[in-house]
Amino acid sequence: MGGVEDEEPALKRTKLSFKGLVGLSNGSSSVEPVGGSSSDLMARPLSSEGDDGVIGSKGVIKREEFVRIITKALYSLGYKKSGAHLEEESGIPLHSSVVNLFMQQILDGDWDESVATLDKIGLADESVIRAATFLILEQKFFELLDGEKIMDALKTLRTEIAPLCVDSSRIRELSSSIVSSCGQVGSSRREFVRVGSRLKLLEELQKLLPPTVMIPEKRLEHLVEQALILQREACLFHNSWDKEMSLYSDHHCGKTQIPSRTLQILEAHDDEVWFVQFSHNGKYLASASNDRTAIIWEVDMNGGLSIKHKLCGHQKPVSSVSWSPNDQELLTCGVEEAVRRWDVSTGKCLQVYEKTGPGLVSCAWFPSGKYILSGLSDKSLCMWELDGKEVESWKGQKTLKISDLEITGDGEHILSICKDNAILFFNKETNDERYIEEDQTITSFSLSKDSRFLLVNLLNQEIHLWNIEGDPKLVSKYKSHKRSRFIIRSCFGGLKQAFIASGSEDSQVYIWHRSSGDLIDALPGHSGAVNCVSWNPANPHMLASASDDRTVRIWGLKCLNVKYQNAYSNGIHHCNGKELR
Repeated sequence: MGGVEDEEPALKRTKLSFKGLVGLSNGSSSVEPVGGSSSDLMARPLSSEGDDGVIGSKGVIKREEFVRIITKALYSLGYKKSGAHLEEESGIPLHSSVVNLFMQQILDGDWDESVATLDKIGLADESVIRAATFLILEQKFFELLDGEKIMDALKTLRTEIAPLCVDSSRIRELSSSIVSSCGQVGSSRREFVRVGSRLKLLEELQKLLPPTVMIPEKRLEHLVEQALILQREACLFHNSWDKEMSLYSDHHCGKTQIPSRTLQILEAHDDEVWFVQFSHNGKYLASASNDRTAIIWEVDMNGGLSIKHKLCGHQKPVSSVSWSPNDQELLTCGVEEAVRRWDVSTGKCLQVYEKTGPGLVSCAWFPSGKYILSGLSDKSLCMWELDGKEVESWKGQKTLKISDLEITGDGEHILSICKDNAILFFNKETNDERYIEEDQTITSFSLSKDSRFLLVNLLNQEIHLWNIEGDPKLVSKYKSHKRSRFIIRSCFGGLKQAFIASGSEDSQVYIWHRSSGDLIDALPGHSGAVNCVSWNPANPHMLASASDDRTVRIWGLKCLNVKYQNAYSNGIHHCNGKELR
């Protein structure tokens, strides 16, 4: 590696030459060779006067910086001769002669000389100089200790390191290391460890010193990756894990990456379908209906859906569902009635949660999977153990009669609509309350997977995206869908949740690009209001929509050469809350 020949025995790795060392970031040989003429470390100066100082059509790239970064990349890739030739031909050295000398002194363990050279580099920030000096002397201290020169190490600590007043806690740690030190490492092994630690020291110094002095490792790779990521994020249709990006051309995805074709129509409900939600693993879909049932659909290996269980037992319409964190159980909530917990594999009802008087209006799982939460018609919240024991109740106006309910990923905060135009952030441990307030009536909301963003549907036919980290901030607005009478729900979805989808009263599904807010598509197909949508979290190309037309539509890519048979109820999978038929 670097300037050390692989065929040399370990004992010969006791002193590294500065020449030919590359690849600081990977912890192996790490310093670039002194390029250009061996008699002139500084090579030839390049005039930056006039147009020669910048390149590119926009005139924003400085030629000298560009060349130095390319040189750095060549050395990092192992192209030492090419890097040296570029330095010589361009007249632009990767490092100044002073910096080259400094790096060589570090590798050679010439600590006092390297500290003196550090002062000659021309750093303006005294705190950086002190911090760099501290790192160098710390390395000196450890090597003295490693060489069993205890008194010399103690002297370095007291007379050189401590007066810098950089890190008192670290000085105490160094003092403790003197007491616990012992020379049990063999000489050849000790030298090998010493070489590696000097390379690590150069890495730390490189992070500390200004990039104009020592160019950061893999700077060119970082710039290229950054450009590719920005292109990808700016692409309205990027929605595929395997979509390759090339340096040869600008990135662009076609609209074909967006699920916009009906692949299957699920027709097992006997009345309006109000709610639909994929499981976290994407293997199941649950739908809730005005027909007082919920259905668990299974997604097969080819993407087709079929009925696994039809869940019966509610006495009123089923307004929502919630999947357990491990997707093995499902909650269903009747309108101002009860919450039921079901076993996904068998379809059996495991528990009914209800209270005398107020009905339950919403449900959610805590991330631990050990408790559930429900909103009640008396505007309170209730926390239950799985066996139905009430653990805690929060009174007051914590929720509305018709309200979504979410719990953040850390399990600390509960989110619910507490007033017509406000969403409550409630800390269940401290009882602290924060609010998102809108100018319009809130009809529903959805929490992002990372619990950092909230999607809020409003009465005025707008969807607002809020960043809820710290003080809530309105990030974006989405328009064009129709809503006048019914509760319409929206969701995050697609690759890295880069899209927003929503139902609409005009029987269409609307899809926006999350970052830009641009409307990407409006999908026709339903013959009634689309009440709810859900994007498969495991498949960015699968979207489900629930409608008043009594169907659930499964949307996929237009390029797929498959259309699944429509799924009907055959009665075999029905469950009455006790036994399967």
